[in-house]
Amino acid sequence: MIKFLDLQKVNAQYAIELKRVAAEVIDSGWFLQGDRERAFEQELSDYLGVSQVITCANGLDALRLILKAYIEMGVMQEGDEVIVPANTFIASVLAITDNRLKPVFVEPDIRTYNLSIPDIEAHITAKTKAILVVHLYGRTCWSEELESLAAKYRLKIIEDNAQAIGAFYHGGGFQKRTGSLGDAAGNSFYPGKNLGALGDSGAVSTNDEDLATVVRALGNYGSRKKYIFDYQGLNSRMDEIQAAFLSIKLKYLDNENEIRKKIADCYAKKIKNEKIILPLLPENKDAHVHHLFVIRTKNRDALQAYLESNGVQTLIHYPVPPYKQLAYKGWNEKCFPVTETIHDEVLSLPISPVMEENEIEKVIELLNQYE
Repeated sequence: MIKFLDLQKVNAQYAIELKRVAAEVIDSGWFLQGDRERAFEQELSDYLGVSQVITCANGLDALRLILKAYIEMGVMQEGDEVIVPANTFIASVLAITDNRLKPVFVEPDIRTYNLSIPDIEAHITAKTKAILVVHLYGRTCWSEELESLAAKYRLKIIEDNAQAIGAFYHGGGFQKRTGSLGDAAGNSFYPGKNLGALGDSGAVSTNDEDLATVVRALGNYGSRKKYIFDYQGLNSRMDEIQAAFLSIKLKYLDNENEIRKKIADCYAKKIKNEKIILPLLPENKDAHVHHLFVIRTKNRDALQAYLESNGVQTLIHYPVPPYKQLAYKGWNEKCFPVTETIHDEVLSLPISPVMEENEIEKVIELLNQYE
């Protein structure tokens, strides 16, 4: 079986280093808010090119904390609107509704699966306070038009950078990494991500020092000083052992992303089947780190069953959009045709830095033989 993502094999590459730092953390007797966490925050700050990184428990909490901090700072208030792509993973939406803000769904671009930036302005109202862009599947979602819209309407831009760490935006004569483009970004280190912990972890990245101060306090029960609570906060902290693991794995991230790009390029060039719609890859390869390689087909379930029967594991990201979930049953009657086409047709192929050449070729061969 060709696994969709062989995490055991991924982490086996660094097993000696991971086991060493795990032992060091155990022997230290210090497990939260220590030197390992501070070191990783600085390393990630340097990598992303931001002045502030605040680690937390997971990627959802990173987004929750950003929005909660903006409310505490008076930038937003309950009932304000946040524009968000209709086809995102539910975490992007949960972060908004958890803070009693209102998500305003905008369709994606069918070619890139990212938020359709030209469609944003029609959805902006007097209550709109932010645009939450999602770099879906690892592809950068950014443009000068987006920046102009935010400036024109005085909106915050928040990045959901859960899937795209290491990707770049090239524009205006400069290049910057995702996670440093907006006013703030939520990052996820769920084990299956390109930079994955060995458990849940996340981080907020920003150049706004005031925001960072509030986010850090909010993630620590609302406390800046022990037993003194300025806010009604959360308990959302990265532990020392995950920080130690992530410091190791961050060193190899760019190399692993390059392997993903080569696999994606191979798929894009060699898969030739009129029943399969390939993703549109960006001209600048640095703009996509291929957390996922997502194809579309009319009879997705049949294709998935065919591949499974031939020893290839695939996944569906995602079968049901957030507004069609029972969790948001009040929105179930909403209709976003582009989003629903995507959710009905997408299938994610195996892609990982430990795929063997023969595995890649087998996937391609099976797809080209599919009838």
